[in-house]
Amino acid sequence: MKILFYGDSITDMGRNRNDAPGTVYSYGVGYTNFVVGELKYAAPEKYELINRGISGNKVVDLYARLKADVWNHSPDVLSILIGVNDVWHEISRGEGTDIVRYERVYRMLLDDTLARFPNLKIMLLEPFILEGSATDGEERWQRFLEVKEYAKVVKKIAEEYGLTFVPLQEKFDEIAKNHDATEYLFDGVHPSAAGAKLIAVEWLKAFKTLEESM
Repeated sequence: MKILFYGDSITDMGRNRNDAPGTVYSYGVGYTNFVVGELKYAAPEKYELINRGISGNKVVDLYARLKADVWNHSPDVLSILIGVNDVWHEISRGEGTDIVRYERVYRMLLDDTLARFPNLKIMLLEPFILEGSATDGEERWQRFLEVKEYAKVVKKIAEEYGLTFVPLQEKFDEIAKNHDATEYLFDGVHPSAAGAKLIAVEWLKAFKTLEESM
């Protein structure tokens, strides 16, 4: 079973892009590494896992590189996490993706992919934020809260397309009630090892249900 992870820096997490898929540095140090470790530990020969996250990407970037980084690999399962940069880049430098365009391009990405691979299983991960250095300041934080509206779009799309939705914001919110948020998202956006583990745990729960249905 070939599983491909697609997204921004949260998926990328310092992966060596010169390493062939399956080599130790090709997964980065984020949630993908935890997922790979769990799946390969349980069934070494069963899974082939590929990380195609690229730091700084927005949904339009995923669409632009869709053929090279997804279609050409012909995955059985596609896992997508995208959205925070679509908001963050607008706040920081006026280069974000408004929510209407975000939804339209996300749907195009899925429509074009499913037209080519109708049996492909797709997992949509919910974008998330917490308070931290990247989201600091009342005005800035209020603007970052728009990520939660983008998350609603992802959930809606997953439901309409019958895809697997992986909820994450509520999990981060709950854990931040009892612990310093930066222990999980060190700047409010990027996961620490603990935050990456949280994502991996939720991903694996959702994947188990998906795999049982395949």
